[in-house]
Amino acid sequence: MGDEGIGVHVAKQLENELLPAGVDVLDGGTGGFYLLEYFEIYKHVILVDATLDGNTPGTIRLIKPRFASDFPPAMSTHDIGLKDLVSALQVLGKMPEIDLFVVSIHSIQQQGIELTPAIAGVVPDIINKIRCLVALDESIFTEPTIENMIAID
Repeated sequence: MGDEGIGVHVAKQLENELLPAGVDVLDGGTGGFYLLEYFEIYKHVILVDATLDGNTPGTIRLIKPRFASDFPPAMSTHDIGLKDLVSALQVLGKMPEIDLFVVSIHSIQQQGIELTPAIAGVVPDIINKIRCLVALDESIFTEPTIENMIAID
């Protein structure tokens, strides 16, 4: 779905990266509650998603949501699924640490899988931000009792 698929493009590139042991890449698509099991077993989750927030297309923001209300008010097509997933994790007492990279897009495109130039241009920036985040938390990522996931939504 055009720029809405930013996470898929990031996931494909991350799959070719050399990441620390215990770090997995998952294209979560619009999985919603199907992703619940992954959020229950991983202690730290990094998400990448598109958002319709009125910012300049390609704007990247890092959010550390702890509650469903912490998500931007105008998330993309599966907004409700992510918010519901976070609410369910809280009810279950299994909320992992979440880092959410949101990328501002202009609109949800119904046709095509290619990114617009403005959004394609920020994919390397997101990859670098994820690398930095993983490097900052390397002690967490390499600790054998803790598993981590980069879930791309």
